[in-house]
Amino acid sequence: MAVQICGSLAFDTIMDFEGRFAEQILPDQLHILNVSFLVPGLRREYGGCAGNIAYSLQQLGGTALPVATVGSDGADYLARFEALGISTRHVVLRSESYTAQAMIMTDRDNNQITAFHPGAMSQAHQNPLNPSPDVTLGIVSPDGREAMMQHAREFAAAGIPFVFDPGQGLPMFNGAELREFLGLATWVTVNDYEGKMLCDRTGLDFAAISSQCKGVVVTLAEHGCDVWEHGACTRVPGVAASQVVDPTGCGDAFRAALLAGLEKGLPLTTCAAWGNRVGAVKIASKGGQNHDLSALAVEFGKD
Repeated sequence: MAVQICGSLAFDTIMDFEGRFAEQILPDQLHILNVSFLVPGLRREYGGCAGNIAYSLQQLGGTALPVATVGSDGADYLARFEALGISTRHVVLRSESYTAQAMIMTDRDNNQITAFHPGAMSQAHQNPLNPSPDVTLGIVSPDGREAMMQHAREFAAAGIPFVFDPGQGLPMFNGAELREFLGLATWVTVNDYEGKMLCDRTGLDFAAISSQCKGVVVTLAEHGCDVWEHGACTRVPGVAASQVVDPTGCGDAFRAALLAGLEKGLPLTTCAAWGNRVGAVKIASKGGQNHDLSALAVEFGKD
């Protein structure tokens, strides 16, 4: 069985700001905002939502099939995934564009400011799912606007259950479009900020949304997550990390565990608990694809 993971493959340029953003921005001067942050730490990592999810899912014993578009600088990324045993047969290379690029700045409180260049991701809608018979599950994560809607419709038309994970792509859609996503999706996952926006734009609360799909998962950082099913909420406690190094990709790691659990037919609350554990491992390492889940994978395989 395999999971098609629709979303971005990107390069992340991650910068560490040793201060606090809140101490550098004057609220009463936002109309003339002009700030500069000294970032002593800078590194380039493999990233993107689809890439990060695939990386963790493969480690947990799943078969990850990223569905994405990369640019002329993406050959190394594809070679890396092939070396990790992750199939790239659903990844298209567009030589006329750069691969998507995220410039991420993190302050000492793990707040982040991100600038994102979509590059080849803007053409992701030209890459249809074409699911093989072994695909039993999918996820629509942040991607090009047209691609997200197209892939959601394709999953639904093929009868493949999927997770709707709008992430930072959520602001691209109006209420009617988001309600269509909710009508197509089997599960929905958002963080608390995205969840508030989703409810505001659709006019639906989590209880209502969870009554028209199999469940809604709202992540709450170190506090764990809320799992909504049939209009009722269950709080799944967070897991303390051994150390907090870099939050980049934590949400993607959580979603990989969620998918791995769903593929095994585990209860949604159990899937979310695994997500919290995987997220706690990821935050202790830099970047979205450098953490080691081998110890958890052994335990997960016994669940």
